[in-house]
Amino acid sequence: MGVVGRSKKEAGVVGAFSIAEKLDRLFRQARAAGRTEPSYMAVAEAIRTDQGVPISHTYIWQLRTGKRDNPTVQHLTALARYFGVPVAYFLDDEQTRRVDGQLELLQTLRDAGVTEIAMRAADVSPRGRDTISELIRKVWESERRPD
Repeated sequence: MGVVGRSKKEAGVVGAFSIAEKLDRLFRQARAAGRTEPSYMAVAEAIRTDQGVPISHTYIWQLRTGKRDNPTVQHLTALARYFGVPVAYFLDDEQTRRVDGQLELLQTLRDAGVTEIAMRAADVSPRGRDTISELIRKVWESERRPD
């Protein structure tokens, strides 16, 4: 069952994303960010240590593979905190789409090196940031002019 004791079809949730699909996307997003995908053991340990929520690596694997599909709110909340998404990511498909879009944008920015520029600019004075912004605008405009 899923949506408050009813199947997806009974609840009118056609084509909804499963918990397994959502969790899989979060694991894959971590790998796409240039890191290795976290192990189930590492995720479980971090959740137990940082949040005090008892959870096993086997249970996380079962959720990701769809072998289990009815987690507690406590477990969903802990997984959401671990991956840095709102718990609504697991509960509301519209929120899932919104967060997935933000994660894709973040990945695009990472790939383009924008986050490195932004992090370095964070330690610059407001006047310096204005100068950087102006320089970026000028480069952008110059690259869009016909030759």
